[in-house]
Amino acid sequence: MTFLAWLDYTGIIVFAATGALAASRKQLDLIGFLFLAAITGVGGGTLRDLVLGLTPVFWVREPLYLLLCSVVAVVIFFTAHRLESRYRFLLWLDAAGLAVFSVMGAATGLAATGSPTIAIVTGVLTATFGGVLRDLISSEPSVLMRREIYVTAALFGASAFVLCDWFGVGTDMASVAAFGVAFVVRGGALRFGWRMPSYKSAPGRPPEDIF
Repeated sequence: MTFLAWLDYTGIIVFAATGALAASRKQLDLIGFLFLAAITGVGGGTLRDLVLGLTPVFWVREPLYLLLCSVVAVVIFFTAHRLESRYRFLLWLDAAGLAVFSVMGAATGLAATGSPTIAIVTGVLTATFGGVLRDLISSEPSVLMRREIYVTAALFGASAFVLCDWFGVGTDMASVAAFGVAFVVRGGALRFGWRMPSYKSAPGRPPEDIF
């Protein structure tokens, strides 16, 4: 198994765990755990493959991804109550998953198109879309709407991978370096509240005041 393949399976497991943890916070049944784990685990990669025209998408070509999501969902179903803070654990697992998938998305985009720009876009999409779906379906506060850095961490990770490839760094080393960049940026945002400057010039008006 190549290092990238190992990294891909790890990302699926980590993101599936965040989906199952979200299900535990909503006290769903086992089917709800399975659904949220699968949606979160494969959501970003599914969008990436559809954008790149790689059909059938990866989990149809290799059903092991769905099996991994299912196993993770069952394990979390019986163990989530042991965690002191499931939401904090969810956020840190999400940071790890985001870092992994920013690398995988960039590597897949680069292999499919040879375009650094497309590779960065697919890296960001792969890293963030599963988490967005998870929060939307489980009615959790969206990671996109949190004030600390999120998408920017995926952007940094994907860009780091592309930059390493540009300079001829080996795939394994590029993957480790890009993972480290994305995780440090997202981890710093969680630990220290790092954030990008926000728009402050004028708030939006309520819809009823526009007409």
